[in-house]
Amino acid sequence: MLGLGSLCGNLVIGFLLERAGRKFFLYLLAAPYACLWILIYCASNVYFLYAARFLGGFIGGVSYVVLPIFISEIADTSIRGSLTSILMLSVNLGVLVGYISSSYLDYHVVPLVAIFLPIVYFLATLMLPESAPYLLKKNQLTAAEMSFRYYKNQRGAKQNSMDSFQELKLAVLSQQMNNRAGFTLKDFITKPALKGFAAAFVLCTGFEFSNVFSFINYMSDIFAKSGSFLDVDTCTIIIGLVQVIGVYTSTIFVDIVGRRLLLLISTLGVGVGCMAFGCFTYFGELHDLHDYTWIPFVLMIFIIYVANVGLIGLFFLVIVEVHPAKIRSVATSISVAWMSILVFVTLKLFPLLLHFWGMPYTMWFSAMFSLVTFFYFLFFLSETKGKSMIEE
Repeated sequence: MLGLGSLCGNLVIGFLLERAGRKFFLYLLAAPYACLWILIYCASNVYFLYAARFLGGFIGGVSYVVLPIFISEIADTSIRGSLTSILMLSVNLGVLVGYISSSYLDYHVVPLVAIFLPIVYFLATLMLPESAPYLLKKNQLTAAEMSFRYYKNQRGAKQNSMDSFQELKLAVLSQQMNNRAGFTLKDFITKPALKGFAAAFVLCTGFEFSNVFSFINYMSDIFAKSGSFLDVDTCTIIIGLVQVIGVYTSTIFVDIVGRRLLLLISTLGVGVGCMAFGCFTYFGELHDLHDYTWIPFVLMIFIIYVANVGLIGLFFLVIVEVHPAKIRSVATSISVAWMSILVFVTLKLFPLLLHFWGMPYTMWFSAMFSLVTFFYFLFFLSETKGKSMIEE
């Protein structure tokens, strides 16, 4: 249901983002967010939870498109990577809180507390101006200039502020002239567009079939089957903390070393970690490795950490940056829609793989996809650090 909800969110935002604007969707997120927790609190059968899970996916499908685009339009190029990766840092903080609260709090307490979050979010969003590039596209010049100064933290008619705004204005107007005829099929089959779609396709497929997202969702089952030496709930909470540290590492280094290097480290690390995990569980079925039951826990910490450094932490940043400016909104939505389909497939497939293949072959399957992604990025992925979000 998470994947299906995300797909619906992708389709909605793909059609309406350039028409309704970024702020409209920032407001929109609050309503399904509140309904989600009401459904969980009032659930009298599993269908309430299905609906809540669908809304959770819808929120993700919208937010994972609008937030990276919005942030990329308001942020300085020098810190765009760090600010965009904060999106996944906040997600992982939420996952960590969820792991802790579900382990120690009563079922009905969590939604009672969480229902206040969308209210606070909505009130905070009211204070934010629309992004200057979008306002310029709509010919709202005064509002665009005010927005530009707000996000640059510049007050008054400073010369450097006016010069920077004029550069942005000229870039947007130039793009508008090129886009006056609207989208055509040719815009999606140019060399930069196809290269962007290829990179996004490989990133989405490698991310999902390396099963990192499935590991996070089925963490308790993985530790139970691998014979971890710690309590399952404790292991899960520690992994949640590792996710936060991993994305924070990404936030620190993404604008220093670039996106490509972190993605290479991440995909290679996940591949090697999954291969080692599969080898341990394979030999664990043949020999008594009771004295080494700490190894699966350590390996999973390594896998989740390196995954968050690149694959998870930079996923939505790179998805936005690899596409040409003219088709960025639609192309990003298409890419995230593909990811949503893969979320549905992999979350259904992973427990079946565990059942029919067992832990070793499932982990080797994950390693294979991660390493294939590594080699594609090594030879074909271009660095997007410093890339303009307005110019082609």
